[in-house]
Amino acid sequence: MAATALLGGALAAGTGLGNAGENCSGLDTALRNNLNFIAEQQANPDVLAEERIANRRAVVDLIQQRRAVAGCTADVRADAPAAPAVPPASDPGPQPPKAPPGTPADSDDGNANGGSGSNGGSSGAGEVVCKGSTVTLFNEDAEPAASSGTFPIGTRLRVTNLDNNKTVTVTVTSPSGSCVLLNNAAFEQVREPGKFLIRRPLVERVGG
Repeated sequence: MAATALLGGALAAGTGLGNAGENCSGLDTALRNNLNFIAEQQANPDVLAEERIANRRAVVDLIQQRRAVAGCTADVRADAPAAPAVPPASDPGPQPPKAPPGTPADSDDGNANGGSGSNGGSSGAGEVVCKGSTVTLFNEDAEPAASSGTFPIGTRLRVTNLDNNKTVTVTVTSPSGSCVLLNNAAFEQVREPGKFLIRRPLVERVGG
């Protein structure tokens, strides 16, 4: 499966982890390297930064799962960024652009389509959650399911890809560092061909 190959390659090449030597020192170093990569992309974004960050977050989730199995307890964080230069008092510096009204993070336009995709979940509107988040996948060959750092195991979530109106309803079966990640089987039901990131998801809590 393409998603599995991509994520497996990212784990081996991007983190230095293979099948050998599951030790806390190596796992902690791999975790810190990926957190530093994410922080650097967030500080200096380009047109592909969002997709790189989403894929690295999925890798971070896999490393955290391995650390849990290995019994690693260190509090690993990204290195502190260098302090930015302070502009002169007379120069306020560039001002951030104002967000246009009706952006996906501020709009609930997807509510009407929440259960009408080709893989529809349970009927009725759920509580809209994870606003502003993107959704990517984690490497697990199992029935459609999700992992989450926001909701407990057993929570039912309905995820709609607003770019193609496909929907899948899943149960949270494991923890992660993201609001919601879909496993391979669930992601395949709502993905757009060739894409490993859902940029405009509607996530609803429908049970649990």
